[in-house]
Amino acid sequence: MVNIVVFGAGGTAGSRIVREAFDRGHRVVAAVRRPEADAPYLPAGVRVVTGDATSVRSVRELAPEADALVVAIGGGDRTLWPDAARTVLDALRGMPAAPRVIHVGGGATLLGPAGTPLLDDPDFPDEYRDAALGQAAALDVYRSSADGVTWTYVCPPPLEFHPGERTGRYRTGTDQPVTDAQGRSVLSYEDLAVAVVDEIENGRFRNMRFTAAY
Repeated sequence: MVNIVVFGAGGTAGSRIVREAFDRGHRVVAAVRRPEADAPYLPAGVRVVTGDATSVRSVRELAPEADALVVAIGGGDRTLWPDAARTVLDALRGMPAAPRVIHVGGGATLLGPAGTPLLDDPDFPDEYRDAALGQAAALDVYRSSADGVTWTYVCPPPLEFHPGERTGRYRTGTDQPVTDAQGRSVLSYEDLAVAVVDEIENGRFRNMRFTAAY
């Protein structure tokens, strides 16, 4: 059994990570901003608490009971993700037996054929660019400021990433999207949750990013 705290547990990714971890028998704390609104949609037996990944106090209150701390937040402007990354690292730095950080990031930070981030492509959809820039800034925070804290940055596919079926299968990569024979990079939120919990259990991608797709 692993003790897991999930920030953003009421969101599309976070709620599925909570369910996947709980179904595998792990002890899960769901950290949300409004427990009264989110608790009915989370598994019975999961402890639901008020938590904010951009609050040092909140992170420090929950971190001592965690082996892994998942950051799966959304819904803000582009500063949200780098602010959360800095806050979590600042809160954990120097803490005895600090938990690992698993950050659910942005697939547009992955590199295209030219070796540049996909978000820099002129054809990248404008409606996703602001969030992509924020997630890119968060990745920079982890890479430059994570001394003493073990982190993993998880990238879903850049565009074809939707709620769907849990198949339990996926393939992984590091800097480029994982594509199928047709050149598509596709994954469900349910199978991203499988990949996240697999990483918590197995620790294959420490202090680096990885991506998953079919």
